[in-house]
Amino acid sequence: MAAVTIRDVARQAGVGIATVSRVLNDSPLVSEDTRQRVQTAIAALDYSPSSVARRLSGGRSMAIAVIAPFFTRRSYVERLQGIEHVLSAGGYDLILYNVETVARRDECLRALPRGERLDGLLILSLGPDDAEVERLQQIGVPTVLIDTYHDTLPTVTVDDEAGARAAVEHLIALGHRRIAYVGEQLDDNPFHFRPIDDRYRGYRAALAAADLPFVPEYHRQGKYGWREARRMAHDLLALAAPPTAVFAYSDTMAFGALEAAQQCHITVPDQLSVIGFDDVEIAQHFRLTTIRQPLYETGARGAELLLELLDSDVSRPAPHIVLPTELVARHTTAPPAANP
Repeated sequence: MAAVTIRDVARQAGVGIATVSRVLNDSPLVSEDTRQRVQTAIAALDYSPSSVARRLSGGRSMAIAVIAPFFTRRSYVERLQGIEHVLSAGGYDLILYNVETVARRDECLRALPRGERLDGLLILSLGPDDAEVERLQQIGVPTVLIDTYHDTLPTVTVDDEAGARAAVEHLIALGHRRIAYVGEQLDDNPFHFRPIDDRYRGYRAALAAADLPFVPEYHRQGKYGWREARRMAHDLLALAAPPTAVFAYSDTMAFGALEAAQQCHITVPDQLSVIGFDDVEIAQHFRLTTIRQPLYETGARGAELLLELLDSDVSRPAPHIVLPTELVARHTTAPPAANP
């Protein structure tokens, strides 16, 4: 008898395979009635997500490749956790390609196994160009993009520009007018990371909407990381008219700004407000005000989208899912001092 698949469970329960995956991962996004139906179907079919059994019965490799940059960064770790949980529940093995340089990225895409050795591909943040997308389609590897975009491939992203606007609008609502931005280098972005441009654009848009001038000396850009952010924040705080608030490209860079303030004996938030972006796990420990993007959920939703693609016999337009961000106000932002 052929092994039972996640698709069989979905059919028995009258739901999609993404819903079955959520039940297997104890996701709170499933109603209790649906959860009971799926669990009943799992019990009735005696389903177990065994990749070995599915390889033998389904003619698939049961392997999904993930190409990810800098996967030691906390934001990528949390996305990868979402991906791994969904794939393991579906009985798939994960093959991880770490990319630190453009040359390594190109090598991974060129050396990608053909469809008979790989069932699907997830690409994080590293948007492929038209020629690379055409090659993926030619070799028959279903592909989903996470945190990047191509109009012909399924994508899962967040609205980085809207999140950045919300961060700056929060500072403006508190009464800040001298608002600095500490971000990644705009003109040195070899991977073409969309958030670098989108978050800067959101910063500028929020200032313009509030009729606040853009002050070039309040815009600092450099390499990603808390040390570089600390250096840039030191420069900002040494200005004759230093900013009363800093919006950082990421939580990691916000931590650098917080350390610079501490070293300059500037109290946060009384003398300086700091807001980040991402809401990685450690942000709560630092009581950092930040913009939460659903990191785990983007990874999980991308993996679910790929499983839906693999288990669908119908060709349909590539879906583009945009997940919302959320302002999380903690203890690093407050109204500016009366005489900053």
